[in-house]
Amino acid sequence: MKKLAALTLSLFLTMGTAFADSPKDSPKTADAQPAKNTTAAKPAPAKTNAEIAAEMEELRQALQAQQEQLQLLKEELAKRDRQIEEAREAAAAANSRATEANVKATEAAATSAEVKSTTSSLNTSVANLAASNAAASAASSAAADPNAPVAATPGQSPDEKGPTTIRYKGINITPGGFLAAETATRTHATGGDLATAFTGIPYNGNSLSKVSENIFSARQSRLSMLIDAKLADTIIKGYVETDFLGVGTTSNPRQTNSYVLRQRQLWAEAILASGWSFTGGQQWSLAAEDKKGIQNLQEWTPMMIDPNYVVGWFWDRAYGFRAVKNFSDKFAFGVSIEGPASTIGGRGFSTYTSTSATGAVTTNTNFWLNVPGVGAGLANAFDSTTSTTNAGYTPNKLPDIVIKAALDPGWGHYEVFGIISDFRNRIYPCGVIANPKTGTSANGESITTLTGSPITCGIDQTAIAPTSFGSYNNTSTGGGFGASARLPISTKFDLGVKVSTGSGINRFGAAQLADVTARNDGTLALLRGEQSLVRLEFHPTPKWDLYAYWGNEYAGRAGYSGYQSVSVTSTPFIPGVPATETTPAQPFYPAVITYKTSTGGIGGYGNRSANNTGCAVETLPTAVDAPGTGGTCAGDIRSIMEYTVGFWNKIYQGEKGRLQWGLQYSYLMKSAWSGAGDVAAGSPGIAPKASDNLFFTSFRYYLP
Repeated sequence: MKKLAALTLSLFLTMGTAFADSPKDSPKTADAQPAKNTTAAKPAPAKTNAEIAAEMEELRQALQAQQEQLQLLKEELAKRDRQIEEAREAAAAANSRATEANVKATEAAATSAEVKSTTSSLNTSVANLAASNAAASAASSAAADPNAPVAATPGQSPDEKGPTTIRYKGINITPGGFLAAETATRTHATGGDLATAFTGIPYNGNSLSKVSENIFSARQSRLSMLIDAKLADTIIKGYVETDFLGVGTTSNPRQTNSYVLRQRQLWAEAILASGWSFTGGQQWSLAAEDKKGIQNLQEWTPMMIDPNYVVGWFWDRAYGFRAVKNFSDKFAFGVSIEGPASTIGGRGFSTYTSTSATGAVTTNTNFWLNVPGVGAGLANAFDSTTSTTNAGYTPNKLPDIVIKAALDPGWGHYEVFGIISDFRNRIYPCGVIANPKTGTSANGESITTLTGSPITCGIDQTAIAPTSFGSYNNTSTGGGFGASARLPISTKFDLGVKVSTGSGINRFGAAQLADVTARNDGTLALLRGEQSLVRLEFHPTPKWDLYAYWGNEYAGRAGYSGYQSVSVTSTPFIPGVPATETTPAQPFYPAVITYKTSTGGIGGYGNRSANNTGCAVETLPTAVDAPGTGGTCAGDIRSIMEYTVGFWNKIYQGEKGRLQWGLQYSYLMKSAWSGAGDVAAGSPGIAPKASDNLFFTSFRYYLP
């Protein structure tokens, strides 16, 4: 600025000198007046060439200095432009990384409410980073052009963003779940909803095998809520998860589809800084496979649409209380007690059936295992009480005990587990007997006949009718073990294998084969079982998930003979009619009690002498809503196998949640144990089989 001022002053002086040397207002000749007689002014001394040259040099130097300063300013502006451009590029890259991280966080949050909770802080940081980057980009733009307006994100207003977790009185509340519109098509009907009853695939003699079925349902829509907070160095959590796949006593599909809200998971958890965690409530069994370590909401579940998942998967969802120790996220060990149940299968159990003179029928057997629900006790009083197998609830003696160890060495996830399970039933040694005293009463009004050999009670030889004398509780201990491995072949491809075997553990399989059967004396025989599952999951892009599963479940034979059967039929006394003048006399008919007994019955599960001749014979319906179930068919299941393929496509995944659709195809095969056919007719043994093709579709919106 000093140089610029000097230049201006020099120009002014030069111009002033020039003006001083020029004549001012010279008069015209005609108007010329004689000059006054005054003393003439002395002329200013003229500048020398050296002085003029010095001034010109000073002016040139000033101009040169100004040009140099302008050049420096230009270079500084260019440097600033480059910095602004670099800031813009950095902001764009950061925004891209923030968007990618936000998408991943949203995907994880929609997949599992637990992951949403743990990533809530990440989402907030990502959102703050995105906002900071946007502000940096806007500031850079403003620096380049202070008058340029700051542009808002297209299609988004400030109030559209919000946390995935709600903060309330120091706790985090994370809602979750999805809304679903789904269909199921089966080429052979089962009479079920979306969930496939794998054991209910009909044999050819069942009328349902002659028709297909189409199910349209929104009942798998799910709601969940995770609550977590931190107390000093302890994390506490609570989780609830529900859907509509329960069955209320008045639920039906005819008009309102008013199915109940089902309890899936309800548990509380405390995670200590020492690595210990304690969880209690309804939850996945400890025997179910986890993705990493042993941690709730980290369970691996098949990607299928079918709510009953896939044959061969070993799982349970019931009450449990577990204690888990985590060792540096590399090794975990857990023990749990879980609420058990007992499922019984087979046939031919010892029975006593009495028909009175009035036609009333009474039936009893020599043992019982389960009890029907009591409505006043808030159990399902409408659970089937006519079934000889799986009606009601099990009055447990002891809980199941499950032990598991999980290893995460850095590549893959590996588990081993064991189960101990007790079964108890009450036995009545004198519950099925027939030792009648034959003969005629003194007045000739009653007589007893016997077909077959007498059946006596070894405890009370004098009893002629069933009695509870000598009854006792009998306990059998079962259990098993299993192992699983998840192998990440690549970042996009997973291979998984799980196998389990044992006695009395079949209820943990998705197919729900029987745990036990009964011998002729009422004691329980535990069925050996095996479950296996191989899975392949492929994730070629963030929008596509493809899967293929093969599973198999097996239940062993436990057939016995010597089952007792007693059928007692009473007829009323009919008095005689004396003769009249017009009618002859009618004799009286005494009351007759007829005992038909057998001690050579066959029974149990998968008996080699079972009759399967009617498995392919269709029978008439017994009512308009009761199609024929087929002819004589033991059909005890030996194995069930399933092949499944499917995919999910994410139409949208971002801050607004996730919208996806999927297809699933499954092929089921059910094979029964062979029998001897109809022994009386001399037919060969028959091993019936059944199959079904299943197609599922799903359209879901997951909460963000």
